[in-house]
Amino acid sequence: MLTIAAPSTVRPEPTAGAAVATAVDSGVIAVDPLRPTERLDLDDASAQTDLWARVRLGLAMPDLDNDLVRKWEQWYASKPEYVQRMTERGGRYLFHIVEEINKRGMPTELALLPFIESAYNPQALSNAKASGMWQFVPATGRDFSLKQNVFRDDRRDVLASTRAALDYLQVLHGMFGDWQLALAAYNWGQGNVQKAITRNQKAGLAIDYDSLRMPDETRNYLPKLQAVKNIVRRPQAFALTLPTLMNHPYFVSVALDRDIDIDLAARLAGLPLEEFRQLNPQMNKPVILAAGTPQVLLPYDSASQFVKAIAQHRGSLASWTAWVAPKTLKPTELARQVGMAEVQLREINNIPKGMLVKAGSTLLVPRNARALADVTEHVAEHAVLALAPDLPPMRRISFKAGKKGDSVASVAQRYRVTAAQVASWNHTSVGGHFKPGQPVVVMVVNRPAQPATRVAANSGPRQLAHPAAPARARVAQN
Repeated sequence: MLTIAAPSTVRPEPTAGAAVATAVDSGVIAVDPLRPTERLDLDDASAQTDLWARVRLGLAMPDLDNDLVRKWEQWYASKPEYVQRMTERGGRYLFHIVEEINKRGMPTELALLPFIESAYNPQALSNAKASGMWQFVPATGRDFSLKQNVFRDDRRDVLASTRAALDYLQVLHGMFGDWQLALAAYNWGQGNVQKAITRNQKAGLAIDYDSLRMPDETRNYLPKLQAVKNIVRRPQAFALTLPTLMNHPYFVSVALDRDIDIDLAARLAGLPLEEFRQLNPQMNKPVILAAGTPQVLLPYDSASQFVKAIAQHRGSLASWTAWVAPKTLKPTELARQVGMAEVQLREINNIPKGMLVKAGSTLLVPRNARALADVTEHVAEHAVLALAPDLPPMRRISFKAGKKGDSVASVAQRYRVTAAQVASWNHTSVGGHFKPGQPVVVMVVNRPAQPATRVAANSGPRQLAHPAAPARARVAQN
């Protein structure tokens, strides 16, 4: 059974969901994700209020007024198409974020922060591996309970990342007692801001945002936000037009209790796939696992259609499932065991060539008659993919350098490996030399023993064939 429920970070109760489903059918939906008993009639005057006016009403941070603010005002004003694109995209999420900010008593400037972080793109990924509209790096995301596994990355989740960002900003405000310093710490790290404050205190200098020594990115961070704030406050002064946003939710949540393919979910909701992904960008794979993602977000116009369509759907909802590798295997063997082409297995699970899949790794594989059950909560929540280089087995050889000594280069040439490898194995330099009698270590490919060579009866005792010369070794990089 699937039911519509108010957006929440926990699994909705079926009875509450059913009540909200009835409300949606009648044109009334839940407003507050954490207070689902409150309802909003979309024809009511409060719902038709300009959301930008609500943002302006909550602006509470001191204004900056300097050359950097002017610079960024001009930059945005010179790119009206960019401003239009990012404000239209942000319109999907702004009501929810303003609601969350108002509940916490925080300044509504913070609802504009994703314009600076990601241009309100929930699928943004920076060079520093920061992800989502609020741009969490992996470690900070984990600190604020944003799950990152094979199947999903909650740094991109609209509800979860907003909750985490506001939690983090409140922690930073508690540390510094100042929203401008809290924002500097959000961008630069609280440790760096604290060091800058301490440095100024020791020098007898002021410790406000403008007085601290900080990198250019952080120095420009608040002026960018101030420029966007000024544009939201008076768009006409910059010859810009903001899209019309009404004071009601763009989306509601729909509870899931069955795994479902993403493309099927989008079709049942009557949405283009890209629009569905804009509201549910946390998915890493083409299937949503209900045990890990018990709800999806849909525009409220699409929510009722989705519930009705899925109730009438016949056949499987998911064509994919999870499979845990019982031991370390080559992708070729894995593909054979799960019944799919190796190239498809590699592509959908992001397995590069030359890698082994380690035991305990979770792979996405086609669902078949032997695997019809939905993925368990343990797998959905803890799925990892661990890879290791597929290297030939190696054998360690130890010997002593000759009476005249040996160079790293000569040992490398003798055993057909690189000088860098010999240097690494022996903790010396590439151009180094071994003293006479000094122990030397090399790693060579462990070739199977050669069969005994049959010789004529009168040719003397039987001898084993000499093993082939060592081939070029391949070693894992630490």
